[in-house]
Amino acid sequence: MKKNQDKEATQGKEAMFDRFSGKISKMTGSSKAFMSAIAIVVLWAITGPIFHFSDTWQLVINTGTTIITFLMVFVIQEAQNKDTLSIQLKLNELIAATKGASNTVLNLEDMTEEELKALKKFYAKLSTISQSESSTSLAHTIDEAKNGTEI
Repeated sequence: MKKNQDKEATQGKEAMFDRFSGKISKMTGSSKAFMSAIAIVVLWAITGPIFHFSDTWQLVINTGTTIITFLMVFVIQEAQNKDTLSIQLKLNELIAATKGASNTVLNLEDMTEEELKALKKFYAKLSTISQSESSTSLAHTIDEAKNGTEI
């Protein structure tokens, strides 16, 4: 019972951070946010003579930008991870729904770099062969190579 409650609490926090990061990413990616950032920097620059361009005056902008940058890395990465996953799922659906498409490529993100390079070489060879064929209606898939069909 305790494990289920802990799991639900963790999932609730993750969902809350997911919603939070999505909203923050949308807000900070807007033209209003950019203009606000410019206004803050201009305001900071205008106050330079007032504070005699002191070390504290410089520290204010350095500290502020460092903290914001540090926090935004996590927010942006969360939003990027979600976007990447949704794109992968959409592509997987298209591959699964396309007759003749190779289901082998459904989980490319789980392959090693070596496996991806080997697959890239295969597709490069496939492209070269397809360009040299007279018929544009012929299609070759990775499954043909798996089954020993000579390409």
